[in-house]
Amino acid sequence: MDHSTSPSVPSRLVRRILPAGLALLGLAGVAFVVRRPLLMSAPRCLAGRWHGCYDTFNGVVLMMLVGLPLAALAVWALARCRRAAGVVPVWRLSLAEVGMVYGTVPLVWMTLMPGAAAGLGPGRVSLVPLRDLVTMGPVGIGGNLLIFAALGFFAPVRFVAFASMPRILALGAGCSILVETAQYVLWLDRVSSVDDVLVNATGAVLAGLASRHWWRTPAEARRTSLAPAPAAPPNSCSGW
Repeated sequence: MDHSTSPSVPSRLVRRILPAGLALLGLAGVAFVVRRPLLMSAPRCLAGRWHGCYDTFNGVVLMMLVGLPLAALAVWALARCRRAAGVVPVWRLSLAEVGMVYGTVPLVWMTLMPGAAAGLGPGRVSLVPLRDLVTMGPVGIGGNLLIFAALGFFAPVRFVAFASMPRILALGAGCSILVETAQYVLWLDRVSSVDDVLVNATGAVLAGLASRHWWRTPAEARRTSLAPAPAAPPNSCSGW
């Protein structure tokens, strides 16, 4: 009797469950650390007030946590559509699409929040590399690393065209340049800094390294795109 394939089943389960478990554990740890400032915005957010919720960092982070079940539902719906259409991999692509949007848009929204003197004068620009890193502090550097981390993590999983470190770096840097330009053009009372671009792009690259195991190769992408789609059942997404 051949037992050579039996150890691979638990290992595959571990590879699938362990990252999700670690992500949930990390999310729970972050929520526990920042629970007090988040709860300060809870009354306004739960009352549906814009001021004090969606125009504050605490409020946006709180609503991101509250909206996680909706994001999970969106992943399930996309996976159901893909399964009905015969598109594979089902869960990996669906999670990547929702993750890179849900993990990026709220953080970009926070970077575009106006300061106290917004609209009173043109934006400030800092083009000297590494000069602003000292003033950022650990919290600022950590926040900038996270802005495009979800994009760097999920974009190469979803799109084969981004499945290389130079392209992830270019993606993170390009998106960051757009954000810094918007801060300057809209007079948001923020400093458009080259250091922000460097740190944001670094965060995207580090996240891309973390997801490298799940990247699709061009051969896999061609194989899945050329696979014949089975007939969709009556209750599939095609009938929605």
